[in-house]
Amino acid sequence: MGGIVRAEKGVLYDIGGVEDHDHMYLRRRPDAAVSDLMRTVKARSSKWVHDTFPKLGAFAWQEGYSVFSVGKSQEGAVKAYIAGQHEHHKKEDLKSELLRMLRVPEIEFDERCVFD
Repeated sequence: MGGIVRAEKGVLYDIGGVEDHDHMYLRRRPDAAVSDLMRTVKARSSKWVHDTFPKLGAFAWQEGYSVFSVGKSQEGAVKAYIAGQHEHHKKEDLKSELLRMLRVPEIEFDERCVFD
């Protein structure tokens, strides 16, 4: 996935995940849409999985994604968060966490659209 981000002129600083999702801490070029990057990362990584592991033919990414921007001053916290995913998700599942991350800063959203 790092190679895909680099090919799209981005920089992947950290990556990690658990069974049902991944986290990437990256820098995206300012003249390109994040949605284009996510579509490319998902498509190319899915192709790699299918080509490399034929028995995983049913592998597919979920349809959506979430993106949060952070300042460089938060780099240590972001990397620690990514590194601690296995322990963190023993206490809070992905859906609960994402809903909390949207509610705390009072971001308006339709919960029906978060996970469909």
